[in-house]
Amino acid sequence: MANEKETAQEELTLEESFDRLEQILTTLEDGEISLEDSFALYQKGMALVKSCNEKIDAVEKKILIMNEDGGLHEF
Repeated sequence: MANEKETAQEELTLEESFDRLEQILTTLEDGEISLEDSFALYQKGMALVKSCNEKIDAVEKKILIMNEDGGLHEF
């Protein structure tokens, strides 16, 4: 089941992940949620943050920088 959750998170774009994080924050800030539900949402949010960080790291590694000779190399 953990693999299904990881696969679902990897399928989300960064924008979709950010939207979900915003929804989670709004729900948590609302205060009309049980402690157990708050903890579950917190865990989902942290998993989304981790997924976003991994995606951003992957993109940063692909960024090309032009060197002095006009050639390109990876960031």
